[in-house]
Amino acid sequence: MNARIPATLALALTLWLPLPSLAQSHADARLQADLTRSLRAYTRLTIFDDINVRVQDGLVTLTGKVTMAFKKEEIAGRVRALDGVRELRNQIGVLPASAEDDALRTRVARAIYGSPAFHRYAAMPHPPIHILVEYGRVTLTGIVPTEVDRALVRSLAAGQGERSLTCALRTDAERARELPTSQLPTSQPPKLERRRAIGSWEVGSWKLTQAPA
Repeated sequence: MNARIPATLALALTLWLPLPSLAQSHADARLQADLTRSLRAYTRLTIFDDINVRVQDGLVTLTGKVTMAFKKEEIAGRVRALDGVRELRNQIGVLPASAEDDALRTRVARAIYGSPAFHRYAAMPHPPIHILVEYGRVTLTGIVPTEVDRALVRSLAAGQGERSLTCALRTDAERARELPTSQLPTSQPPKLERRRAIGSWEVGSWKLTQAPA
């Protein structure tokens, strides 16, 4: 079985805005939009990474996990280059290099995105379910529409040889409660078609080649 590390963004972005000044809130909102565009354009982020961004009065705090150390530094460089960043706290963790963890990531990704229930997610440029693996421990992050979807994702991910499984997925409703009204989506995303290649699954721009039968 061969796998190619995805070149698609797996990004979870959370914004917490303070109350003090309307002008500062607007400035933070503009900065959040710039951060979103910049990080979505960073193609080295994958479904096996998860980045969280907190903005408050121009102070940007980055948390989450990435699979390679250079991603942490490159992300920080992109953030520092944006107007409005007063200070940056880069608290992104780097996952350990491990062939066993890589194999587990592949199995979990295939189980989730290979399921007919989530074919539509596999076709998205930025698939919403992220898979973090650290020393055999699997953590699922990202956004799914409903509680039913969350339960199904957890069920699909289980039994892949993991030491433990943590489901930290949030539903659309939970995410909506965390965002200010101005950040809520105003329309539904365009319908996306599932993409399937012979003998392989494509997740965003990432292709998982299946082992011959």
